Amino acid sequence: MADAAGQSQGARLEGTPDPDMIIPASGGVDVAADTFGDSGPLVFLQHGGGQTRHAWKGAGQDLAAAGYRAVSLDARGHGDSSWAPDGDYSTEALVADLVAVVAHFGEEPILVGASMGGGTSLTAVGEGNVVAKALVLVDTAPRIEVGGVRKIRDFMSQAPDGFATLEEVADAIANYQPHRDRPRKLDGLAKNVRLWPDGRYRWHWDPAFMKRRRDMAERIPRQEAAADNLTLPTLLVRGGLSDVLSEEGAQAFLTQVPHATYANVGDAAHMVAGDRNDVFVSSVLDFLSTVAPPQADGANSST
Repeated sequence: MADAAGQSQGARLEGTPDPDMIIPASGGVDVAADTFGDSGPLVFLQHGGGQTRHAWKGAGQDLAAAGYRAVSLDARGHGDSSWAPDGDYSTEALVADLVAVVAHFGEEPILVGASMGGGTSLTAVGEGNVVAKALVLVDTAPRIEVGGVRKIRDFMSQAPDGFATLEEVADAIANYQPHRDRPRKLDGLAKNVRLWPDGRYRWHWDPAFMKRRRDMAERIPRQEAAADNLTLPTLLVRGGLSDVLSEEGAQAFLTQVPHATYANVGDAAHMVAGDRNDVFVSSVLDFLSTVAPPQADGANSST
């Protein structure tokens, strides 16, 4: 596979799930998506940097079973979405992709975003680019911890020359997530890496994504300004073990957006849905049952 500029993205490994949909986004980028359910209120699930749409599989299935139509998206440069031809992974580009996806479906969605995906959703709604029924921010808010962000970047930046084996990939993930059990089988890693022509396994994301400019001095006031404009129903979910969103950062957001609801998932880290999908989905469904119940859109069935 190669991007529009001809740079190799590596080969998808056998067993990598194919996306259910490919949606034209912005700037020549196509966004890959999986769908769960065929009717009910529309929910977009947006992952964090370095993740894929597969991070939401359990949540998508549970939302569909509860009467929602969930769509999990690969961000540009991640998973099965195309790499940005011009290397643009700015907030503006991510927001433009979301605007295009919303237009593709032609209805107001519920936005659920973790980390980077939450920042995209907050910016898109708060700056008036997207109209949504409700917003769920997962372990992100305008004020996040520099140390936690650095830890993510260090993980994503490791092994620029790739890994020799899937065992090495599994070791890297286990070291980053010591609170999770190391997977006994390696076939589940197929969706996380690509096999490049040099025989090395590399992460699924575009290396240019790591050149994305991240300036906290700019990020905080921009997201706080966006938060000032929030009038839609909003839920903030924090992982109780998170080193990215502190309790202080969460409370600062709740003070700024007093109508927001809060859920703290005590034994989950930054990847809340992956650590405790059951508690995460329960919190989201409790919130949505009052602000966007599925009965308003009819019955649903899961896929």
